[in-house]
Amino acid sequence: MLNQTSELAIRVLIHLCLESPARSVSPRRLATQLGASPSYLSKVTSQLVKAGILRSFRGSRGGVALGRKSTEITLLEIVEACQGVFVGDFCKGLQDQQTPVCGFHAAMVEVHEATLEILGRWTLQDLVLEPQREYPCTMACHPPLQDNPSASGKGRR
Repeated sequence: MLNQTSELAIRVLIHLCLESPARSVSPRRLATQLGASPSYLSKVTSQLVKAGILRSFRGSRGGVALGRKSTEITLLEIVEACQGVFVGDFCKGLQDQQTPVCGFHAAMVEVHEATLEILGRWTLQDLVLEPQREYPCTMACHPPLQDNPSASGKGRR
């Protein structure tokens, strides 16, 4: 569902939130810290700047920083900045036929609506503050969770 560009964008934004929310960080430094290709990461950060999610700074201290508060940036905005508007166009080959909507189409409309609702509900801040114990992070963006009785992993659901 999420492409490689969206996943890298999420990793970049989480990293910026955790490490330097107010400071500018160069794409080259981010690439090194995240183990990503500098040219690919530069492309991803450009898309996030264009969407207003990041701000860019020129000069010797240039780089990128969050363009808004992490509470104002949703997963849906991030995904749409990287993949385009999230649309569902199912049963494309069946549009010419005069048949009722197929069951697959109805199911995919439901999946699409649920996905939009979930991506629109989760903010960057939620991702940073609510790592889930049941789903260990494999994106190398969070340090390992410590045993903490207050970290119940209850999430927003």
